[in-house]
Parts: sequence; C-alpha cells; structure tokens
Amino acid sequence: MDESLSFFLSIAPTLLAAVPVTLTLTFFSALIGNSLAVPVAVASLSPNPLLRYPSAFYIFVMRGTPLLAQTYLIYYGLGELLPGTWVQKSFLWPYLRDGFWYAIFAFSLNTAGYTGEILRGAIMAVPKGEIEAARAYGFSKGLIFWRVTLPRAIQICLPTMTGETILLLKATSLASLITVWEVMGTARQIQKVTFRVYEPLIAAGLLYIIMVFVLTRLMIIVERRINRHRLAPV
Repeated sequence: MDESLSFFLSIAPTLLAAVPVTLTLTFFSALIGNSLAVPVAVASLSPNPLLRYPSAFYIFVMRGTPLLAQTYLIYYGLGELLPGTWVQKSFLWPYLRDGFWYAIFAFSLNTAGYTGEILRGAIMAVPKGEIEAARAYGFSKGLIFWRVTLPRAIQICLPTMTGETILLLKATSLASLITVWEVMGTARQIQKVTFRVYEPLIAAGLLYIIMVFVLTRLMIIVERRINRHRLAPV
C-alpha cells in the first residue's frame, strides 16, 4: 500500500503538468466548434438547398464517423495535401508540424457538427410568440435572430451543450495518438517507462473526474446566470 501511494505521489507532478494541455485543447476546441455551429445550424434551416444540403451532409459526416478517424485523416491527410519544402519555409510551418493544432482543428470540426444539430433543434424550439413580439416592435430579421432567436436557443440547449463539452474534455485523450501529450498520453508514457499498468490509469482517471467536476460546476453557474430571470424567486 505504501509503495503504491509513493508511486502515485511520484507521478502526480508529471500528470499535473499535462492538465493545462488537456484544458487548452478543450477550451479552444469548444470555443471554435461552438462558434462554427451557429452558421452550420442556420444553414441547415435555410430554405436554400445550396445551403441546407451541404450543412446536413456535414452534420451527418461529423456525427456518423468516429472522431479518431477524423483526427487521423486531418493529421495525416493534410501532410499529403501540402507536400513540398515551401510549407517548411512558410509561416504556417510552426503550426503544421505540431499535432496540437491538428487536434484542435479536428475536435473543433467535430464539435461544430454535433452542436450544430443541437442548436438547430433549439432554434426550432424557440416560441413563435417571442419572434412575433420582436416583429411587432419593428425588429429586422437579422436583429431578431441575434437578439431574440439565438440567445433563446442557447438558453434552451445549454444543458445539452454542457454535456457535449464534458464529452469533448474526455475526447481530448485521443490527441495522444497524434503526439500530443495531454493527461492520458502522459499516463501511457508513464506506463511504458515504469511498466506499471493500473496506477497511471487510475491517477489519470482521478484527474479527469476532478476536471469534469470543476467544469460541471462552472457550467451550472453560467446556466444559472443566463437563466436567472426564469428561476423561481426564493
């Protein structure tokens, strides 16, 4: 028991050093993916088939294929699409040679597909009376969308988006397969070096539980802040 405890304490600093990588992947992927989800959702509701069908196809592909396959295709596929030494001499090379940016790109596109479908349903669930009231005040279509429809849709789907963000946090463990050493990747490296199988996984699992708990509490605060006018008075 003492030996296991000392081993946990010895690997704790290494795993804790990988926590910022996991959180950074989650933050930027969620920020970019949720931002892209807005035009994806709007296009999927457009009466124009040139917008609706590509958006529906994008959502279908992102939701229908494994995130691991998408990450591999982006990480290895872009290397095939961008051959030549000109890439190494361009300003993009510091980013294109680092798997970290490929991981953010892949996770963002995947998040945009899932959240876009969630947001599409939330937009359709916005009460028609609120939109008609905005029209009665003389709001334009664009102003109605940005001031009424989109905020109300976010209120409706925020708990689901919170769940998607938690899934994204845990999905960042796939980044280790493209040489990004976040928490799970670091735990696997410790396994290879120490030949200890269970302890690194247990320690990584505890860190994920703590991160999920903190993220959940933060999202609850955000949800209460956004829906403060709908909460029953104490």
